[in-house]
Parts: sequence; C-alpha cells; structure tokens
Amino acid sequence: MMMGAIEGGVVGVLTKRMFDGVVDDSILDWSVASLAAAQGFASISSFLWAAFSHGRHKIRFITALKIACVLLVGVVSFVPQSPFGLALLLFCVIGTRVCYTGIVTLRTTVWQANHPRASRAFVAGRIATVQALVLAAVGFGVGEAMDLNEQAIRWVYPVAASFGILGAWIYSKIRVEGHQEILQDERKSPQLVSFFPWKTLHLLFEDTQFAMYMACQFIFGVGNLMLTAPLVIILSEQFELTYLGEILIVSTIPILMIPLSTLFWAKLLRRMHILSFRSIHSWFFVASSICIGVSIATHSIAGLWVGAAIRGIGFGGGVLAWNLGHQDYAPVEQSARYMGLHVTLTGIRGLLAPAFGMALYSILMSKGYQAGPLVFYVGAMLSAIGGIGFILLAKARLSSN
Repeated sequence: MMMGAIEGGVVGVLTKRMFDGVVDDSILDWSVASLAAAQGFASISSFLWAAFSHGRHKIRFITALKIACVLLVGVVSFVPQSPFGLALLLFCVIGTRVCYTGIVTLRTTVWQANHPRASRAFVAGRIATVQALVLAAVGFGVGEAMDLNEQAIRWVYPVAASFGILGAWIYSKIRVEGHQEILQDERKSPQLVSFFPWKTLHLLFEDTQFAMYMACQFIFGVGNLMLTAPLVIILSEQFELTYLGEILIVSTIPILMIPLSTLFWAKLLRRMHILSFRSIHSWFFVASSICIGVSIATHSIAGLWVGAAIRGIGFGGGVLAWNLGHQDYAPVEQSARYMGLHVTLTGIRGLLAPAFGMALYSILMSKGYQAGPLVFYVGAMLSAIGGIGFILLAKARLSSN
C-alpha cells in the first residue's frame, strides 16, 4: 500500500503534471526520468546494505528499513509546488527506494532459509500476486484522486505511510529458520562482504558462470529500464489523457498482469534453471517494446494498452527471476552477497539506462526524427541481444552437463 504511492509510473505522472510550469521543462523531464528510474539506480546501494547487515539480525534490520521508508513517504504530503518542493520530492522518493533496496537485498536470505527451492517460486509468486494487486489498486486510486482534486497528495501519502507502519509491525514477527547458524556463518566470513563496491564486483571473477548470466541480464535490463521515462513524457505531450489514463498505461495495466501470469511463470521456473527460464521470458519484453513503439507511431491508444499488457506478463516472470535467479548459483550463507551484487548491477544500469533513454529521445527529437517509436525499437533490440545471450548460455550449460 505504501510503496504503491511512490511506484515509478505513478509518481512520475504525478510529478510531470504537478510541477508543469513551475520549473524549466528540461529540468522537469529529467526529474521525471530520475523518479521513474529511482527503483533501479537506488539499487547501487545494495552492496552497502549487504555489508551493514552482515552478521546482524535480519528481521530487525529489515523492520528498521521499513520504518525509514514510512517516514520518507509521509514527508511527501508536505511537498510544496515550487522548485524546492520538486527537490524535496526527489529526495523522499529516492531515499525511500534506497532503503527499500536494503529490504529487497536481505529478504532473499529469509526466503532461502525458510523455503526449499521447489516451493520458493510459488511463495515468491504469491507475494508478488498480492503486491501487484495492491500496487495496481493504489495506482488507480491515486490517479482517480488526483483527477478529482490535485491537492489530494496532501492526504494520500499520509494514508499510504500509515499502511507502511502496519506492514513493518507485521514483518517484525517473522522468524527465520536456522537464523543463529546463518549469522554465525556470516560472522566467521567477514571477508565475503565489503563497503567498497569494487570488492563486491570481485564475485564476478570468482564465479564466471554467474558473471556471464549477469552480463546478459545487464544488456537485457538496459533495454527495459531506458523506456519508462520517455513513455511518461510521450503520453503527456503526444496523447490527450487524464492522470488516470496515463497511470493505467505506465503502471496499473502492467502491474495487473503480474498476478494473472505469475502462476504460469512459477511453474516454469520450478522445473528449469534460471538461464532456460530467461531464454523464454525475455521475448515478452521485446514484443512489448515493439508493440508500444508501433502504437506511438500510429497514435493508437488501444495498441498502448496491448503493449502495456504484454509488458505486464513479462513483469510477472521478472519479479520471480529477479528475486530468485541468483539462488541457482549461490549457497545459502552467501545469498545476500550474490543478491547484493545482482542488485548493485541493477542499480548501475538503473543509473545509466534512463539517462541513455532520455538522451536518445532528446537527440532524436532535436534532429526532427519521430523519436518515440525509435527509442522503443532500440530498447527492443537491446532486450533481444540479452535474450539471445540467455539462449546461448542455457545451451552451453546443458552441453556441459
């Protein structure tokens, strides 16, 4: 409930509308890009959370991070419509995402300890299903509230933060199987984590198979992450849509497709290695990017809905693969370390990809090209390159076995 209020598509649309005419257009567009990408580039902090939490009580640490998120989301309700307000909004949203990165990094250790591999995908799938339904409902509610009254932000975010308090309290009651043993193993191996990012990246040299998987994931991820910010701007400037209409395409429709597709993806992931899974899963994002690009070129709103739905099906598999994929490589006592590297690399591409997408869009626009479709075709091409890489790695793995 709380995180739905700062989901990239939702807060990006809200910001584009709320600060239009208040700050320079280029500053606003890049701010929207930053908000849309916050979930990605905040992930760079993952290696720090893995280091801070090493040998420390996982549930208490996660609960403290949840409380920090609550405080930051609550402050959003006081943001004024001014340049300072935009800066404060950026600080709150990015700060929340940084704290949430720690939660994502550490909870995989809890999942891996509490659930065997055979059931892990279904557990994660059920969590993702509930989360998707709530995120979609919150996105719809925020869009509807803002269409009715643009000052609805003043009560929407305190309500969202109050749900965050409840969530943190519930999570504090969770128990971890073999928790003491896991903590003892971590304390015996302080060298496995570091506050220096280059030492985190050293895992790529220790586990070359994981490194190749991460390389394909990086290229594939750039193709996806570069598209959200341009889509928000294109919908605002080229289509006559309401708050709700924009949020539906950018956020709500894709999120609603997650629970509808998660069971299928969970069954698939349970019976195959992550490489084989990604070899199939990647192409949904390729198809979505092409569909949205064609829809922008033809000014088809119906096509945008279809592209958003296909993208959501891809998200259904993505939430499972992203959270669990590293566990096909990592021993349980190093789960946070592998996830920390994975999330940190997500952060690096989350920092670079939206900037690349926005720069490409701006350059193409300045030269008079039909920038919207071309940006999405480039995204589709990069996702396809990553997908081909997964196929080659999967074949190599089967040959070696």
